[in-house]
Amino acid sequence: MHFMSAWATDDRRVLLNFAEAALETFLQHIQIKNSDGEAGGLLLGTVHGSNMLITEATVPTAWDKRFRFFFERFPFGHDAIALARWTASQRTVRYLGEWHTHPEDHPHPSGLDRSEWNRTSSKRQDKRPMLAVIVGRKNLYVELVPGSGRGPSLTSVE
Repeated sequence: MHFMSAWATDDRRVLLNFAEAALETFLQHIQIKNSDGEAGGLLLGTVHGSNMLITEATVPTAWDKRFRFFFERFPFGHDAIALARWTASQRTVRYLGEWHTHPEDHPHPSGLDRSEWNRTSSKRQDKRPMLAVIVGRKNLYVELVPGSGRGPSLTSVE
């Protein structure tokens, strides 16, 4: 199993690249068995104009709630990691968005996913759209979510 590292909007205005470490985190949390609960975390990385490099995906913590079709991330551990990376990188590695798994081959966001994403995106201090990633069993769903409505989805590029 392997996920593509390079993704882009259809107009190629936004390119993003997942570092190997982030992809590895996704692969380790795929919901393969019926008993596997959803997992998720934050996406951290650097911004280069309209392009992004996702250097890290935080892993679920002991405080997170993980069920077959539901994941609730508690900020405690994830936020501490994000702040540590921000400080250590002299404010270049930042929060870019969030990821979670779905128990489906080719994942799509639920209504709850969309409302959560819009709520989270509208709170962003830098007013950038939030990167939202759903990790399925065979593919990723990647979208740039503005504060309201639906944003562009990205597709993998060779």
